[in-house]
Amino acid sequence: MKFSFVATLLFSLQAPGGDAFAPSRSWVNTKHQHKQEHITKLYSSNEKTVREELQEKTSLVDAKSEIKYAGGDASESQSISGASEISPELAKKIDRATLPRAYPLFLAEKGAIILEDVLSIFNREEEDSTGGFVNPNLPTPPPKQKIVILGTGWGAAAFLKEIDNTKFDVTVISPRNHFLFTPMLAGASVGTVEYRSITESIRQINLKANYLEGSAMSINPETKTIECESVVCEGNSCTINDFEVQYDKLITTVGAQTNTYGIKGVREYCNFLKQIEDARRIRTAIVNLFERANLPNLSEEQRKEILTFAVIGAGPTGVEFASELRDFVEQDGPKYYPKLLKYVRIKVIEASPTILAPFDKSLQEEAIKQLTRNIKTKDPNILNLLPEKFKLTELLLNSGVSEVKEDVISLRDGEDIPYGIAVWAAGNGPLPVTLQLVEALSKEEDGQSEAQAIARGRVATDPWLRAIGGKGDILAFGDCSCIIAGQLPATAQVAGQQGEYLARLLSQNYEFCPDGDTTKPPMADPSREKTLSEKISSFAIGADDIAAPFQFLNLGILAYTGGGSALAQLQLTPSEQSKLKGKGKIGFGLWRSVYLSKQISWRNRVLVFFD
Repeated sequence: MKFSFVATLLFSLQAPGGDAFAPSRSWVNTKHQHKQEHITKLYSSNEKTVREELQEKTSLVDAKSEIKYAGGDASESQSISGASEISPELAKKIDRATLPRAYPLFLAEKGAIILEDVLSIFNREEEDSTGGFVNPNLPTPPPKQKIVILGTGWGAAAFLKEIDNTKFDVTVISPRNHFLFTPMLAGASVGTVEYRSITESIRQINLKANYLEGSAMSINPETKTIECESVVCEGNSCTINDFEVQYDKLITTVGAQTNTYGIKGVREYCNFLKQIEDARRIRTAIVNLFERANLPNLSEEQRKEILTFAVIGAGPTGVEFASELRDFVEQDGPKYYPKLLKYVRIKVIEASPTILAPFDKSLQEEAIKQLTRNIKTKDPNILNLLPEKFKLTELLLNSGVSEVKEDVISLRDGEDIPYGIAVWAAGNGPLPVTLQLVEALSKEEDGQSEAQAIARGRVATDPWLRAIGGKGDILAFGDCSCIIAGQLPATAQVAGQQGEYLARLLSQNYEFCPDGDTTKPPMADPSREKTLSEKISSFAIGADDIAAPFQFLNLGILAYTGGGSALAQLQLTPSEQSKLKGKGKIGFGLWRSVYLSKQISWRNRVLVFFD
């Protein structure tokens, strides 16, 4: 539901992280890394062990692939080959349509969409008031097309909100039966917010969609089938069961997992921050470390090592976690562990020369200032317990990690950093099911294989989010995909807008593979009257019969920097000079209000507000 254009602009502000499909933490022995067994297994162990086994199979990527598909910007675009030649007239339409739409017209189009959504709510209520009466004299409607969605992240949630269930039979497959508000995972890991406050049942988002709890193992584009596995438990025995799902249209929005870049020891000894389970594990570990450091017969050096918190990666996720952890130490430390505060160290390790790369340089400097400021406490006695020139947070820039051991992080310059807990927040990589789909699509002579020079393990798509080689039946968006004509950041803001865009095209009966040829853009249904937003977009691209391609509305980015301060960088127009920057208390006000309003339900908003 959208309430106003201004509200939606704020709601859509960028959040660190994006979709998530499979847990990113790996526990299995390396001898299982290349296996994808499709048999039912019986276990005598508990459910948690079996789920971890399945999580491993859906998250492990070998070290060479992690390095190969590591992030990187490729500015060049690539043409997409197709099955047939298109007419010069259609080629001109496509060339014009794929140019960015004029910003005023684009904003008008967005405003019209909001108005249409509001009106659709009233129309839906009017339809519900009829009591579901069906005229028996009307002909039997044709069977619905079956849409299968892989994932329950930002893109999937946005798609489920917009899709017309009267036209499609929608099934969601994911090992996670809830949507997770990922920007607040850092807060959940230290107790700022509770886990239930930032989750919402995927069934609640779309009551008419079917949900299957399972992990997609492989996709066959030829037979339009998905091989899945799911954990089923009876008493103390659990099984991993196989099942197969057929689709007419496949929506893959599985997100990405944390990329370790093949660095030895990262998967074995570091914690990631992608799922609720990760936040729960980190919160438990933090308390355990303080209790362990409080035991007698420990030297001061041992206590320092135990209470050293290493955060690898100084992007939005790493900085927000370090800031939340700092708040925990400043606010709860004096109450519960006053004598241990002098041993606490938070070390933020970053391979590049700066932090928060997407932000303006002035805001980066503000973030460094906030992170490295002196400790704040209302009790002067606590300050007397701290050593002179005590620094709670230390930034280690230009410091690449070469290896992570059980209690030591080795840097490339030869320095060793003892630690109590390490949180890895450095980069994204593709999931095994994404790589499998890319391989399957590469068998077609449509350009998926060639596009991997840019896509780097993600599903390469055209500007209408159709997977190259997918014949219009496979659509991909979010962190697992890459628009070859113009790459976008891997953020929740992008995935959410893509999910809404794709759901609208499908609901408006656009033909995604006209005449069996994906070199042609999706074509409009001539028998259907266009909406106001469609008319505006058609005017903007100069064509009435084709769909306007996806265009990202970048509204800005936010990051919490601790101590009741935050950074806000709002994008007023596409121009780099039209950024509205906020920091400190003003930035915190924007950060807090946007994150509250962006919650997926009123239940979440109320819970987060009182947390």
